[in-house]
Amino acid sequence: MVKVHNVKGEEKSEVSLPEVFEENYRPDLIEKAVHHYQSRRRQSYGADKKAGMRTSAHYEGSRHVDPNSQMMNREMSRMPREHGDTARRFRALLAPHAVGGMKAHPPKAEKKFDKELNRKEKRKATRSAIASTAEEEAVKERNHRFEGDLPVVVEDRIETMDKTSEVEEVLINLGLEEDLERAKDKKVRSGKGKNRGRKYKTKKSVLIVVSEDEGIKRAARNIPGVEARKVDELNSEVLSPGAHGARLTVYSESALEDIGERWTA
Repeated sequence: MVKVHNVKGEEKSEVSLPEVFEENYRPDLIEKAVHHYQSRRRQSYGADKKAGMRTSAHYEGSRHVDPNSQMMNREMSRMPREHGDTARRFRALLAPHAVGGMKAHPPKAEKKFDKELNRKEKRKATRSAIASTAEEEAVKERNHRFEGDLPVVVEDRIETMDKTSEVEEVLINLGLEEDLERAKDKKVRSGKGKNRGRKYKTKKSVLIVVSEDEGIKRAARNIPGVEARKVDELNSEVLSPGAHGARLTVYSESALEDIGERWTA
């Protein structure tokens, strides 16, 4: 049994947890599924197949050609070289180790980044991730800060809230204020990503799971780190971002019923 709270944070009633919360916590399987979802978002990239090859440079090694064109007995390496009467005569090109030459093994656009995952494994990983949201150790592994028992269940009134201030007030009443403050700290990203439109890294905070979206998703997204999802949008990456521990999750009463129907093994 788990306690159901109203929007003021007061205990309202009790409800039994669905069977899916008895699933074993499998961090290895969750990590495998998360890598599967991440790989599907990766974009292909590659070099132009003719890069470094748009030149007339060639190797002329025959002794039977014009002496000004032949390249043998000149004490130079046998590489494709430019011909003509310009200052670029006999300049090495095409070869990977030549200036302006082609790359030895450039990235191929046809490379497949997708990591396959069996449907049953994917579903089991999601069930395991749902069950982990009720385990205190798994949630604290992500450094979430909270008070009270897990999972946190609230009445269905939260699904109809369409103002950010109302949603934030409910989360504070449920004892999650410290975690909301934790997510406000943002960090400058290391590397070149900061120059590509993603300068800051933000922390993940509370996940609100609802049965129907009547404005909650739009209202919750304005709180740093907070996210709202419907039951049919859940997967292992949403419940365990980066495959590290379990996310601090708030369920509506109806969402808990839908999870029991949808995610029963």
